[in-house]
Amino acid sequence: MDLSIIIVSWNVKEKLIENLKAIYSSCGKFSFEIFVIDNNSLDGSAKMVKKMFPSVRLIANRENLGFAKACNQGLALAKGRYHLLLNPDMRVFENTLNTMISLLDENPRAAISGCKLVNEDGGIIKQVRSFPKLFDQLAILLKLPHLFPKILNKYLVVNFDYNKNSQVSSIRGAFFVIRAESFKLPIKLDERYFLWFEEVDFCKQAKKRGKEVWYFSEVKCLDFVGQSFSQVKSSKTQKYFIDSMLKYFRKWHPSWQYYILKVLSYPLIALTYIVKDILKIKTKLRT
Repeated sequence: MDLSIIIVSWNVKEKLIENLKAIYSSCGKFSFEIFVIDNNSLDGSAKMVKKMFPSVRLIANRENLGFAKACNQGLALAKGRYHLLLNPDMRVFENTLNTMISLLDENPRAAISGCKLVNEDGGIIKQVRSFPKLFDQLAILLKLPHLFPKILNKYLVVNFDYNKNSQVSSIRGAFFVIRAESFKLPIKLDERYFLWFEEVDFCKQAKKRGKEVWYFSEVKCLDFVGQSFSQVKSSKTQKYFIDSMLKYFRKWHPSWQYYILKVLSYPLIALTYIVKDILKIKTKLRT
């Protein structure tokens, strides 16, 4: 088996249909298998997969287990030389998967790899990041980029050339390829993360063990960006982000940095709820 494709899906049935159809049109040259792990979708996604794509191996969870734990369900069964974690709101192009596998066969040092992600207008989605540090995460928490737009330039790697193949620190988990032989089996993401930071953590682990993470500009994939996220309240997604950020810092950074972020983050969550309540009250008074 050349490629195992693992898709964790939650309430994006229509985009998942497009995704699966595109995969079957893209991967004709190599052998592949597809796993769809449905995190208790309420839109009939699991039934759709059973009916329309009987060759897909479906795991229908009775609850939303989060991204990392659901990915691990697929990774535990994957038999491919390469494992692709693919978001459900993605659409591969005709040569996306064939080109990626060929490039990986030519570049055996690439243990983890990603590709050029583009939006519906063809614009490049900037995804390459440096590993999180205290300063940049504090800036994000305190919303400082609104006042100082260049403050995150180093973290966001703003000068990165997305038209050139390059070794990088970390890539986005939307299209995330793992070379199976580079890691001890079974391959697992850290399940402490419900959402966010799991792919950064995996890249960090790989780098620590001397593995290489690569971005390949020759491979392109359409990313509809955050179709599942858009269904979740912003206050909840912020809680997911902060929770994962704190877990990342507790694991990889000195404890004093973790506690600085913890002390600052929870008051910010509380402030978010207070502001929302005030806005609701104002709205009611106006009506």
